[in-house]
Amino acid sequence: MTAGARPPVISVMLAVPDAAAESNGWDTPAALGSRTVRVEVFADDPDGFIERAVAAGADGSADQIRDHPAPWGRHRQGGFIDPFGHLWLVGDRSPLGTYDLR
Repeated sequence: MTAGARPPVISVMLAVPDAAAESNGWDTPAALGSRTVRVEVFADDPDGFIERAVAAGADGSADQIRDHPAPWGRHRQGGFIDPFGHLWLVGDRSPLGTYDLR
């Protein structure tokens, strides 16, 4: 990777069974009373990502976005709970950098 190049984007397809949970034998987080998955996303604009999710119906009170101290410096992250009960953590791309761990 050349200097200043952005790391590759990895795309993952998630099968979220909640839409038809009653017919497929999988329980929803609400039925279990607990989280069944945590989704972590790295974005250029984590604030905007969370704002759009909340505007679309997510609960933004789970983990207010803020700056976290990290071994590599500042990491901006927050979260929300989607309408199906899944926890999403959304942070900036700072953990995706390259580091000399020697």
